[in-house]
Amino acid sequence: MVDVNGLKRQRGKQPVLVNSKNEIKAILNRIYGPQKGPAAFARLAAVLEAVSPEPLAGGIGLFTQADIILITYGDSLLGINELPLQTLHRFCSDHFKGVFSGIHILPFFPYSSDDGFSVTDFQAVSADLGSWTDIRAIGGDFKLMVDLVANHVSAKSQWFQSYLADEKGFRQLAIEVDPTIDLSGVIRPRTLPLLTAWEKRSGRRVHLWTTFSADQIDLNYQSLDVLENMVRTLLYYVAKGARIIRLDAIAYLWKQIGTPCIHLPQTHDMVRLFRRILDLTAPGVTIVTETNVPHAENISYFGNGADEAQMVYNFSLPPLLLYSLATGNARTFSDWARSLATPSERTAFFNFTASHDGIGVRPLEGILPSSQIAWLANRVRLNGGQVSERCNPDGSTSPYELNITYLDALKDPASPDDPLHIPRFLASQGVALAFAGVPAVYIHSILGSQNWTEGVRLTGRARTINRARLSVDAVWAELADPKSVRARVFYPYLAMIRIRAGQPAFHPAATMQVLALDDRVFAVKRFGPQQTLFAVTNFCAAALTLNLPIKNASDPLIDLLGGERFEDGSISLKAYQTMWLNQQPSIH
Repeated sequence: MVDVNGLKRQRGKQPVLVNSKNEIKAILNRIYGPQKGPAAFARLAAVLEAVSPEPLAGGIGLFTQADIILITYGDSLLGINELPLQTLHRFCSDHFKGVFSGIHILPFFPYSSDDGFSVTDFQAVSADLGSWTDIRAIGGDFKLMVDLVANHVSAKSQWFQSYLADEKGFRQLAIEVDPTIDLSGVIRPRTLPLLTAWEKRSGRRVHLWTTFSADQIDLNYQSLDVLENMVRTLLYYVAKGARIIRLDAIAYLWKQIGTPCIHLPQTHDMVRLFRRILDLTAPGVTIVTETNVPHAENISYFGNGADEAQMVYNFSLPPLLLYSLATGNARTFSDWARSLATPSERTAFFNFTASHDGIGVRPLEGILPSSQIAWLANRVRLNGGQVSERCNPDGSTSPYELNITYLDALKDPASPDDPLHIPRFLASQGVALAFAGVPAVYIHSILGSQNWTEGVRLTGRARTINRARLSVDAVWAELADPKSVRARVFYPYLAMIRIRAGQPAFHPAATMQVLALDDRVFAVKRFGPQQTLFAVTNFCAAALTLNLPIKNASDPLIDLLGGERFEDGSISLKAYQTMWLNQQPSIH
């Protein structure tokens, strides 16, 4: 069982469940039924009664316009004579204090495959990276975001070995399936086999559900032992300083033969359960769901606006933004952005353009026709990237993910020395920073990293192309050279983030109104009680002039990024230029 050492304990007080036990009971009864539900509640109550809630306000109210999350592996930067987590902390302290408010350290646990997402020990920090002391040190300077790899565990883990040995508490760890059953209706994120054969220590042969790979054993949440262990794991991360919890691959959590086994009601109830547990024990902790699926399915994890995730990844943003900048036309992007909404002020999008994974294209379903998705995939190949595919229920395959750095994805493949490459990339990042929600920036984007094709050759995995491990000394040397790609990306990007942090109009709760000015331009009006700001980006390679719909033409517009002043609503944009225009009241 996973320990929750470090959480404060109540002494001489009523259990924290006393006012909310009926909500937890109702969720568990829906998941497990009226017979098994009470037993599940008794197991969790024993865990939760020992935890006193932290005195923090909850959810999205914790975030402001100054909140931007850095996404990184623990060993994205490598130093000399120090552990990678210490190198990361040093680099972030030197460069990112006052720039990023939080850091998402991708799985830093011991693992056997998938660059950390096949966890062998949920409680431990990989000795190759550092220790919990290093993690907590980073969490002392930045809001710490941690993955709960909830769907599966490594086949090399002690948990799975205990399952194979039929040890008490682990006998139902995995999902055993009759291989003759028709599973063709199951939605798949991979082309690998869904079931993997194993032989238990007793000699009994079993076929186990493995959604992502043979090394990643799907956990059986019908087992109360699994449920308790994962709740303890969740609370353990909170005890270690986590303030944002990413629910990895959560859409696939519950399996039921005869269904697509994605987004099942029990899965949504498990998210509600995690949310309610955190509301009770750590109300300052935010849940972010990771569901790389079409938009309507993705945003279902907001629930009713108060009962599931406070944030969901804005998965349609990266591929649609890439497509729109590649075509030089913002109309489809603007129409999609105009449709965005969250169910309450307590919810927000987690806006990103790049991550450790590739650029998912399933979130384009219903937005772009398949022919345009194929065009985008071919453009990625021309720019040195790869395209990963998934199996469809009819046995065919289709693009699932584009494997390329976001910087290289925005090259013009017809122009090897594309002079507009970096401006086009910075335009993409300016758009994401102006979007309503909380921005997240992958470390290789702000460092201006290009395709790591050698890494793909070494690992044989397409995703490695965007997961380079960099010498921190080499990075510093490149940043010192103003002509380097890294420097030409890094410093303008940092400047944008610093400016953004001071604008109340970019608060996650501030209104975003999408404007229809020109099909080549994406323009939004962001406003709240303290500020009105126009964020405008040219999506094409030609200069153009626009007239903004301002109320008082005598009030000048000041571009916060370039410092340019416009005396009326007419502005001129260079190719791929972004302006954040603040209207200053005239002095009479």
